[in-house]
Amino acid sequence: MTASPFVVPITSLRRTPGARRDEHRRGPLGAVDGTSALEVTASGVPAGSDVVVDVVLEVVYGGIVVTGAVGTAWEGECRRCLQTARGNVRAEVREIYRPHPPGEPADEETYPLGADHLDLRPLARDAILLALPVAPLCRPDCAGLCPSCGADLNVDRCDCPPARSDLRWAALDALRGP
Repeated sequence: MTASPFVVPITSLRRTPGARRDEHRRGPLGAVDGTSALEVTASGVPAGSDVVVDVVLEVVYGGIVVTGAVGTAWEGECRRCLQTARGNVRAEVREIYRPHPPGEPADEETYPLGADHLDLRPLARDAILLALPVAPLCRPDCAGLCPSCGADLNVDRCDCPPARSDLRWAALDALRGP
């Protein structure tokens, strides 16, 4: 296994049932199972950004429970004005690591627990991917682009006439009310 700040030695921890240990890990996530991109439709984690993992490891019968939080910076394209949007994402986690004997089919509900180490990279990757915004905004009141000329309405108003309503949508416009 390659050296990673997210690989935690657990030999001494596993000797005592019920034992708990705080772990704080920070660093670039790197590749997990041959995949390196941390991105969803319109947002992702910039290359080389540090991921912070603050968790408590607790020995339970049959494995280790990992509870805590994972966080990092993200950036993407604003869904309204197409400018770069940035922010921070934080995800709460509570997952189980357990040994997977050789020849046993992969268990999709738990993470694999090695004999002397625990790898937090898959947990961090999954948590971040689920927490990234699917349709990011540069700011909550983003005005977007003019549908006629494409001007950025956050910078300046354009002189385009108001858009005409499409007669095909008139029945739905009537429901909108005054």
